[in-house]
Amino acid sequence: MEKIIIPEQDIINAVCIYISRKKQVNPQEVEVELMFDDDYGFSAEVYVSDRKQILITQNLIEALRLWMEEYMNIDPYLGIKLVLDDDEGIIATIK
Repeated sequence: MEKIIIPEQDIINAVCIYISRKKQVNPQEVEVELMFDDDYGFSAEVYVSDRKQILITQNLIEALRLWMEEYMNIDPYLGIKLVLDDDEGIIATIK
């Protein structure tokens, strides 16, 4: 199978859907900012109704698995790797 690249906007969309289901709100009510830190790795700040929540890498992977299964019809347990790309921002690669 060829390597699949999920762009940053799709990662954000996946997180919006993931959080909307956990918080029982519409995905449009969720704001997401993806981040990378040399010490902590990948994370996201999520805002719902003016409340902030921090997601760690594992939460981002869970959100991507949901997205892959429901929106891309891809096996969600294929290897997912988050990558900081100089041109594209934060992307995910799937093998």
